[in-house]
Amino acid sequence: MSRIRLPALALALLAVISGACSRSAPEGQPAAGPQESAPPPARAATPDDSGRPKIVALGDSLTAGYGLLEMQDYPALLQKKLEEDGYDWEVVNAGVSGDTSAAGLQRLDWALQEQNVRVLIVELGANDGLRGLPVNQMKKNLAAIIEAAQTRRIAVLLAGMEAPPNYGPEYASSFRQVYRDLARQFNVTFVPFMLDKVAGIVTLNQADGIHPNSEGTHIVAETLWHALRPMVDAANAS
Repeated sequence: MSRIRLPALALALLAVISGACSRSAPEGQPAAGPQESAPPPARAATPDDSGRPKIVALGDSLTAGYGLLEMQDYPALLQKKLEEDGYDWEVVNAGVSGDTSAAGLQRLDWALQEQNVRVLIVELGANDGLRGLPVNQMKKNLAAIIEAAQTRRIAVLLAGMEAPPNYGPEYASSFRQVYRDLARQFNVTFVPFMLDKVAGIVTLNQADGIHPNSEGTHIVAETLWHALRPMVDAANAS
């Protein structure tokens, strides 16, 4: 389990994926303050009701792909990896910029309305940390998402985040521990920090210093793929 020690990371996470940013915003344009909006239709590279296995990526602007072309966001890159390795699976991007864990929970049923969802990537919490929302409530929201997915026999990949430093070390520590506790409690596949090797590195982020650029997103996708591929193999074998 890797530990994040980059000094610049804390600064980057002061606004970590506040995500009040739309897909149409150009790369490098700073994000506005966080906001929640009604979820748009789930977006996939090729809408498909064929019943082939699906991976739903539930998240905020990191998942929605702020400042990137649609083909550059990490769900699209995961789709490409699946296809290159011969997996007949579909990745559905259910990212909404500005989402908190509560907003993600509220639209979970919408996100899982796709046929034959086998894996759910949960990438939420960054906006909770940005706003200093109660850690115990974030934990309840994420737990409800995971439990609902498991009730549907959907495997979960939990992507951990880090809190900004301005709420103090106790909050940051409690925030980090939420993901570890949930991974242990529900026995889910766990990536301790989704932005590992990307956050705080100028050349891997857009001009706002917050959202990964296309190169940084490739690293994010690679980090997730290492965790996701065994899940896909296990689902295929079942």
